[in-house]
Amino acid sequence: MSKQIIHTERAPSAVGPYSQAVGAPQGKTFYLSGQIGLEPQTGSLIEGSFQDQVRQAFDNMQAVIEACGGDLSHVVKLTLFLTDLSRFGEVNSIMAEVFSEPYPARSTVGVSSLPKGAEFEVEAIVVV
Repeated sequence: MSKQIIHTERAPSAVGPYSQAVGAPQGKTFYLSGQIGLEPQTGSLIEGSFQDQVRQAFDNMQAVIEACGGDLSHVVKLTLFLTDLSRFGEVNSIMAEVFSEPYPARSTVGVSSLPKGAEFEVEAIVVV
């Protein structure tokens, strides 16, 4: 799948590992439900740090993408949900490890709570 990365100087540049917009001219579109840092074997929130939750949520998302027949390069849009927006930089660092350029488009939303006491959730739109 070829993605068209959109960038204009008439809008602010990305402040992290994401693109202003991404076009996906062809393919089958999948709208993934949000993933939190649950361990697939137990259904329990992973024990450990905030970073462990973020990595597990991205791993869970990647497993769903692979079940759709794709990989991380097929992600065109992410929405991140954080219970503490001061941890935005930590998520950016992990996302830069998980994804390579060209980055998907992304929104980040601060929320008061997430299921099972999670501190991070990610949802995606994927075109395969």
